[in-house]
Amino acid sequence: MSNSNNDKTQRISVSLPVQLTEELDRMVGDGGYRNRSQAVAQMIRNTILDHYEQSGSRIMAGTITLLYNEAQADLKTRLVTIQRNHIDSVISCLNVLLEKDYSLEVLLVQGPVDTLNKIVKEIRACKGVENCKLVLSSVLMPPIHEKKGTNNE
Repeated sequence: MSNSNNDKTQRISVSLPVQLTEELDRMVGDGGYRNRSQAVAQMIRNTILDHYEQSGSRIMAGTITLLYNEAQADLKTRLVTIQRNHIDSVISCLNVLLEKDYSLEVLLVQGPVDTLNKIVKEIRACKGVENCKLVLSSVLMPPIHEKKGTNNE
């Protein structure tokens, strides 16, 4: 699902009820899309991503965004443990301190969808986590390094 200018396009025809077409045109105008085709293409990409999210072994990149109350006993330790247990999938972490002992944290992740969903479930199970959401992308990050051995070699 690349957006490269070298991609060929294919024209398709879609029949829609008038009311739906009018709503699409409003969305095109309000959403900053160049035209209907761009808006429909984005909707299809989003639907395909939703479909891939159900495919357990597919490798995808994305973010996990969580909001939590860091005053909750041992919560930060549990969250770091979860990240370390999934160190092959958790690439990076950004933490922003909010008001009233709250933190907003964004994890950059890549791996099999079932693993990423497992990480989200583990985070959601932690007392003090108020919100946790996975957002996936159809484009992968390039390899950071190749495994050629251990650090002891």
